[in-house]
Amino acid sequence: MKNLVLLALLFLGVNAFAQTTSSDIPFSDLPPTNEFGKCYAKCRVPDVYETFDVQVLVRPETKKLSKVPARYETQTERVMIKEGSSYFKTVPATFKTETEQILVEGEKKVVRTVPAKYKTESKQVLVSEAQGSWVKKKRAPNCLSQNPDDCYIVCYEQIPAKYRTETNTYEVSPATTTEDVIPARYTTLTKKVLDQPARTIEVPIEPVYKTVTRRVLVEPETVREEVVPATFKTVKERRLVRTGGFTVWTEILCESKTTNSKLSAVQSALQAKGYNVGGVDGKMGLKTQTALKQYQTDMGLPTGNLNIETLKSLGIDVE
Repeated sequence: MKNLVLLALLFLGVNAFAQTTSSDIPFSDLPPTNEFGKCYAKCRVPDVYETFDVQVLVRPETKKLSKVPARYETQTERVMIKEGSSYFKTVPATFKTETEQILVEGEKKVVRTVPAKYKTESKQVLVSEAQGSWVKKKRAPNCLSQNPDDCYIVCYEQIPAKYRTETNTYEVSPATTTEDVIPARYTTLTKKVLDQPARTIEVPIEPVYKTVTRRVLVEPETVREEVVPATFKTVKERRLVRTGGFTVWTEILCESKTTNSKLSAVQSALQAKGYNVGGVDGKMGLKTQTALKQYQTDMGLPTGNLNIETLKSLGIDVE
């Protein structure tokens, strides 16, 4: 029973809140969303224009007749002016030179003695091996002994080994005999012999030609029709793309967020773009309102309030 009473009271409270909210809004339609922290206002939407390239006819297509002259060609023709003939000619005999090898002295063999070959070698022969020996050196300069022999320095030194050189000559190859061949000796004999005997030949005489040039008609004179294409030029045309003038719900900057620093940022952005805001003072004065409306009109933005779309266009944080 207690739960039913609570449910009924909750239902009455919701109806009462809904009736109060609807009566507080003096419009027949409502903003598109009902999110907390967002504010909307009726803003005027300007006309949107775009510039297009349009082809404009300057001169229409026409036709004209032109005379095509006859075309001639120059042709050349080879004409014989004298027939060919021949005559007989005696060709004398021709000779050639030949060479012949004649033996002067025949091949012979000669026996020759080749002397023996010897080789000399030297080697070192040990006479005495290396050994050690005491060698008496200079007298010590600071020696105080009365005996002079006590003042000499004696060193044990190595005496190198002694060698002698022995030279021996021995035969490498004994004396031999060899047979040398002396080639035969020839002499060259040159003589003139008949190559071709004298003869009679027929020599042809070529015919004589002459090149004749003449002008020949290739194409007769005609009349040709030519089409002169139309001439166009490209012009810029501004066309209405979207009709404005009506008001729509547009998200604006809520009053709680419209701070002096935010207004100063708007004034600075407008001033940087060349609009006169009357100075950056953080207040929405008449010059600032005029500059803002002009910027919105120039950029095709909704006009009438400091809306979110305008802030984004100016590059200002909307939060």
